[in-house]
Parts: sequence; C-alpha cells; structure tokens
Amino acid sequence: MRHPHLALAGFAAFALAGVSLVSVDAAGQVGTAGKAVPRTAWGSPDLQGVWSTATVTPLERPATVDKSVLSAAEIADIEKRAIAAATDEARGEDKARDVAGAYNDFWWDRGTRSSGRTSLIVDPQDGRMPPLTPEAKKYADSPEAKLVQQTRRGDFPAASYTDTDLWDRCLTRGLPMMSGPYNNNFQIFQTKDQVVVLHEMIHDVRVIPLDNSPHPPASVTQWFGVGRGRWEGDTLVVETKNFSPQQELPFEPRMSSAGMRLVERFTRVDDGTLNYEFTVDHPSVYSKPWTALNPMKKSDGQVFEYACHEGNYGIVGILAGSRKIEAAADAARKGSR
Repeated sequence: MRHPHLALAGFAAFALAGVSLVSVDAAGQVGTAGKAVPRTAWGSPDLQGVWSTATVTPLERPATVDKSVLSAAEIADIEKRAIAAATDEARGEDKARDVAGAYNDFWWDRGTRSSGRTSLIVDPQDGRMPPLTPEAKKYADSPEAKLVQQTRRGDFPAASYTDTDLWDRCLTRGLPMMSGPYNNNFQIFQTKDQVVVLHEMIHDVRVIPLDNSPHPPASVTQWFGVGRGRWEGDTLVVETKNFSPQQELPFEPRMSSAGMRLVERFTRVDDGTLNYEFTVDHPSVYSKPWTALNPMKKSDGQVFEYACHEGNYGIVGILAGSRKIEAAADAARKGSR
C-alpha cells in the first residue's frame, strides 16, 4: 500500500553549516531549453537559490490514464483547478469542506503547477513504481503494515509515539526530495568543493562534498545517508548511501531506507527551472530501480526557520487526543449495553 501523501488532490482533473556565498557570473551559457544558464565565477552551473518541488503532478500515473504527456489544454485545466482548489473562496462552495478546512487550509502549499506529464515517474515507462520484492510485499500486505498506514491516516488512535512517523516526530522528512502539502522549498548553496542543500521542512541541512572522497564503511549511517557529489557535464550528480536503519522510505510506511542507493541529478535548465531527477535503487524493497523527474521552480522568497513543535508538544497532543478518542469509544460501548 502506497503512502497516502502520494495521492495529490491537485490531479483531480483526471478523476547554515559555515558555507560562504560567492558571486556568480550570470552571463551564462546555453542550457537545454535554449536559454542562458547562469554560472558561478569558477564556471560551474549556478544552482544556488530557493527552489520549490511543489507540483500537482502525482508521483505515479493514475491507473485510468494511458498516456505519459499532457496536452497544453489539459495542463491549463489542471493548473486552473489547482489554483481554485487552493483558495478560501472555493472552500466556501461546500459547507462541509468549509468547516473541515477552516483551520488547515491556511498552511497548505500543495502546488499549482504541472510538470506536463501524467506522473513524476519516467522509468518504468508506465509511470508507476515497479513491483515490490516478495519479502517487501509480504510485509506490505501484513496486518501490521495495514494498521500502521490506517493509524497514520487517522483511522485509529495512536497507541504510542512509535505509531507516528518521523515527520510527525520532527526528526526528518527523508529522501528523495518530494512534493508535500507544504514547506516544499529547498535552498542550495555552492562553493568549488561543496554543495549544501537546506530543506525547509524539518530544517535539515545536507553538506555534499565534491572532492571525490569515498563513501565511509557501510556501518557508518546517518538519517540522510552519506552523499558524494560530482559533475557530469553541466549536471550535478549526488550518490547517497549508508542510510540509517531507522530512516523510513517516504513511499512505503515502516520500510527502512537502509540498503538504498539514491542517485540525484540536478540540471539547471534555465534561469527559473532546475530539473531534479532521482533514481531509487533498493533491491530489498523494489524489484528494479525506478526514476522520477520533477522540474523545480525558482522562488523569489526566503526560507525561514521551520521550528516544527517546540519541545515537540505535538506528540503529546496526538497521544492525549488518542486517549480521549479511546475513552469516548469505551463510554459509548458501555452505554449501549
């Protein structure tokens, strides 16, 4: 069962670490879109700035869709619907939605742009994740996995903090960099020797060396794994391994990122677009590697601190609310006897 966050509603039309900044030479050279690509003073493509992964394109192609590319009219329609759905005015058209969304709609930033494709996944060509391995599927179909997903979806009260995910616990959002309901911004800094990626959500920072240093032994693990970068022409390639066994795959609840090899490719297409392509190679979970592509758009805004929950009182509230739900259910059962 796939993570519920991957079913983006915007596709309804079909249903700092001590790094110094440097000046750049914006004269650029011709990019893949035929436009000038800004470059750094030392000649590398300039990836610096704030980029957003927010999109209405789902990770996987809907089962009812049999093509990979959208027409201009379909793109315009999807984006128009997404903009309308994001407004308070649209919420008022339905009383139930107005009441249910009166609090949280303010925070959502699900995105209003389309990548032009019916899925972010470009390989396999059907736009869907490859089958799980027999062992992974056995777990995904187990009562434990289904209960985890239902609890995280809010169908059942949480028995313990371990029933919540790492995002709820303000630990990490994980990799690869995915579009979510809000805080989809990533800020990139560069020097000749390092690239730094600041994640708005959970305020994570990745420092990626470009010095050809090897990955450490497999026993050395981190939440975000250990990344090593290199330039292949005008594309920054980041290969990340050594993920912590406690890190969860964003796509498969409770399945560990340990053993995954993630290859990310950052390509500056033009002044306002940075192609973000990633390949997930996780032999213990997926029957073969798969690749997705999201054209990130540049933002003129700044990334401010995302403090998550100070002291993480959110978990206290989640568990306290769960106990009240259980108490109310117990009282209802006793009253019906």
